[in-house]
Amino acid sequence: MTHVHNDPACAVAHGEVVPDTADRTLVAVFATPVAEFLLRYGADLGFRTLLLEPDASRASGWDGPKVITGPTADIDERADIVVTDHHRPELGPVLRDLLAVPSRWIGVMGGARHPAPHVAELRRLGVAEGDIARVHRPIGLNIGSRTPAEIAVATLAGLLADRNGRPGGFAF
Repeated sequence: MTHVHNDPACAVAHGEVVPDTADRTLVAVFATPVAEFLLRYGADLGFRTLLLEPDASRASGWDGPKVITGPTADIDERADIVVTDHHRPELGPVLRDLLAVPSRWIGVMGGARHPAPHVAELRRLGVAEGDIARVHRPIGLNIGSRTPAEIAVATLAGLLADRNGRPGGFAF
């Protein structure tokens, strides 16, 4: 005899209902080890995944989702965008271009104790303060991640919490 769950979350957990994830797009910016895990795990979570790598040579041999070299119609108001390398010289122009297209959420990886290099670069490029403020940093849940896989898990958990209107962590 099968038990019928009245709680929607419980029904999903038991495979009785498949959640509607058609509106989720995850864009990892820059081909990095974190991007690999982010997109792999993101696909498992129901995201349509894209890699945005402006330098096509860095994405050669990429064994993952669709690769784009700049903002396209693939990125819309349902997209969650994660910049996985804050040291790339093209960070400012890439972020500027991403801020010019609709997206649900955009964030740059980096520790809270270190300066955010994208802010000065976006100001230098003439990006409005309101747009600069849309860029989240740090991102993800504070779980002490150190490896690329752990960083991807923390980032995805933070995105899911944000998307679902939850604070993340263990506070209910």
